[in-house]
Amino acid sequence: MTIKEAQQTVDKWITTTGVRYFNELTNTAILMEEVGEVARIMSRKYGEQSFKESDKKVDLADEMADVLWVLICLANQTGVDLTDALQKNLDKKTARDSDRHQNNEKLK
Repeated sequence: MTIKEAQQTVDKWITTTGVRYFNELTNTAILMEEVGEVARIMSRKYGEQSFKESDKKVDLADEMADVLWVLICLANQTGVDLTDALQKNLDKKTARDSDRHQNNEKLK
């Protein structure tokens, strides 16, 4: 599935099964909640925190998909073409950081 197809698929689901989008502010709050759930898993799986019993059945991939879902909702609501936005962002990073990381002693 391309990013464009994902945006179309989410929009179709929202306007049929989901009835309508939550407003942009609500979706922003939901996005922060979902990112927090990813952070919780990461801190337990790869960091120094331990899992509680209630945390042991979490699915990192599913939580990341929740983040992507809400981000796509926000893009759809605000008229952002994520394919175009990602390409522009990659171009910006490439121009800005073409030598920066190669010359970073901390990364060697």
